[in-house]
Amino acid sequence: MLTYRFRKENSRLLPFGLLLALLTANPLHAQTAKVNPDTVQAGKFDNGKMWTFDNPPAEHFAKTYNFRPSEEWFEKVQKSALRFASYCSASFVSPDGLVMTNHHCARESGTAVQKAGEDLNNTGFYAPTPADERKVPGLYVDQLVQIADITDQVRQAMGSSKSESEQVALREQAFTKVKTEYGTKAGWEGLQLQTVTFYNGGKYSLYGFRRYNDVRLVMMPELQLGFFGGDPDNFTYPRYALDCSFFRVYDDSGQPLKTQYYFKFNPEGAKEGEPVFVVGNPGSTQRQFTVSDLEYLRDSYIPVLLNLFRGRSQALQAYNQTAKSDSVLNDIFSLENSHKAYLGRLEGLNDPYLMARRRDFEKSFREAVRKNPKTQADENIWQQIDQLNTTRRKYAAENLVFQPSFTPAGFSVAQAMTLYAGQAGANAGAQSGNTTSQADQLRKTILTAPKPESMQLEEFQLAAHLEAAQTFLGPDDPYVKAALQGRTPGEAAKSIISNTKVYDPAFRQNLVEKGATGISAANDPLLKLAQQSVPRFQAATSNFGEVNTKLTALRARLGRLLYDIYGTSIPPDATFSLRISDGVVKGYEYNGTVAPPKTTFFGMYDRHYSFNGQYPWNLPEKWMNPPMELLKAPFNFVSTNDIIGGNSGSPMINRQGQAVGLIFDGNIESLPGAFIYEPIKNRTVSVHAGGMVAALRYIYKAERIVTELENAPGMEIRQPAGAGTPAAPASKPDRKPRKIKK
Repeated sequence: MLTYRFRKENSRLLPFGLLLALLTANPLHAQTAKVNPDTVQAGKFDNGKMWTFDNPPAEHFAKTYNFRPSEEWFEKVQKSALRFASYCSASFVSPDGLVMTNHHCARESGTAVQKAGEDLNNTGFYAPTPADERKVPGLYVDQLVQIADITDQVRQAMGSSKSESEQVALREQAFTKVKTEYGTKAGWEGLQLQTVTFYNGGKYSLYGFRRYNDVRLVMMPELQLGFFGGDPDNFTYPRYALDCSFFRVYDDSGQPLKTQYYFKFNPEGAKEGEPVFVVGNPGSTQRQFTVSDLEYLRDSYIPVLLNLFRGRSQALQAYNQTAKSDSVLNDIFSLENSHKAYLGRLEGLNDPYLMARRRDFEKSFREAVRKNPKTQADENIWQQIDQLNTTRRKYAAENLVFQPSFTPAGFSVAQAMTLYAGQAGANAGAQSGNTTSQADQLRKTILTAPKPESMQLEEFQLAAHLEAAQTFLGPDDPYVKAALQGRTPGEAAKSIISNTKVYDPAFRQNLVEKGATGISAANDPLLKLAQQSVPRFQAATSNFGEVNTKLTALRARLGRLLYDIYGTSIPPDATFSLRISDGVVKGYEYNGTVAPPKTTFFGMYDRHYSFNGQYPWNLPEKWMNPPMELLKAPFNFVSTNDIIGGNSGSPMINRQGQAVGLIFDGNIESLPGAFIYEPIKNRTVSVHAGGMVAALRYIYKAERIVTELENAPGMEIRQPAGAGTPAAPASKPDRKPRKIKK
């Protein structure tokens, strides 16, 4: 869930093979050992609870929580939520344009406004007066204000397609036409228009966003508080992190924005068992993938990706033992975060119980398609997807192992030189001054490549690349044999980096001037590797492109079938579009004990002193000697809401439309949520509204912000009688769509 990573010490890392062995030996769910997978049935909400505002689940809420929101409630909630730039969620929390999001969503903004001599990561930031609020260059927030169903227009335009590629082209043309049409409609003028694809093409919507470009930083805690616990605590609970920050939107006249749409703060938070709702922009899920797709991810894609993440991370860590570079640290933490996330997904995919649930749903879905006279002709879609996945498996390793992003900088330059040599008319294009040609771009890449940060780092990264090639291509692969020549990956990398001239600008200049003949004849060890890898990478990429085009078309057909059969009772996969997810505040069993629904600041200080004040559990000086009122305040809490990456910064609200928390992570058990929602132990981790107010009041002395949060009038809501007593779960989710503009 964390977007930007930072820590100061390296963790001990298990070998990749041992990690996989532990995964297969320790399934995620105890049911695996008790239940025959052949008897497992799909869960009611296996496809999640990421409901759209196109069709908000009022009836589901009513039957599940005895709470039936009005259309006005959904409108206010929709317009109080925000999309924070292109990577996070946020929300208005006062009528004066105050915006709340995560600290890890705000770190770039903090560094963007710090002045000479400042270190906001170390000190944090608070604007004591409005004049002190700092405008963040390039930062914007988007508010969803218009929704239109454009499914009929798009499907009609695509109906005449004769191939997968033509279908995609016609769809894009339809999108352009719809945007042009709506751009002049009343209520849509001046909005940022985005076409949104649901159910892989089963449904299409047009969203209109009001964009605010004047966004100013108001408060951001120190990095040590926003990322307390660092990488070891990431994706875990109990948790103690002040992962929050506050901004303010200003209008075109330079005044704080006046808005009627916001979530009033409720420092009391939500009690255990109380319904809560997450409103944000989940990024991407694969819950509507076929079982064949998931098996491909499990067996052919994720294991290679994990190896590459870990290999690159270990290379950077080895280098940074002496380099001590903050930029390298950030790269390490990003890789470790990705590795941990994908490792959790792989654990879920290796769980026979969870996979059996996916198989049972697919079986029921296929049976419904087969029995329906209107859809039975499409029953072969699953077989076609399986055949395409068989093809993908052949090229998965080469497509990933030879990716330039997972190879040393010098190897990437050597690959560019190989491509340049094979580019028809490369020299002629360069001499003609045609700077837009592919040859010219390659030439520029080759000649202007910066000097690597460290040749030692290049060696470590090449060794990691060669080790991955040996593992996934096999020791008898021609590329592997040519690269290693009987040596270990580390020995081969050391020799190759020591003897290559690719890092010499004059050498590259000379070969580029000689053209294809000179490059092909160059007797350089790194260039020789590239000359073998490039054709294989190009072939793998080409095959993947062809397969993915066909898969896209098949998944669109499958999405239409899903939508036609189940309607909105199954929410679409996440697409970084606004959703509302329901759940309840609830602890869970873990590690032989019980995780409490909430933590307090007492726990944070316990972590600090239990680890003797060492990173990443150390606290800044201003946090020493806290008052009792802070210590006993609620800090973080967990709930059963359905979230994924992109939800970072989403507000957690109650039935009154009050902000009771701010989500910032999921627990380790939530990671299989990429392909299945399992609420037994899957938990959303949030900062408690009371914890944020306590920190603002007792540590940062930010009474200006506390007063603004506490004194804002609340949303007026009329509730049905008995709304405070949850009802029995509904047998069927709501299928009645909210009225939206056509």
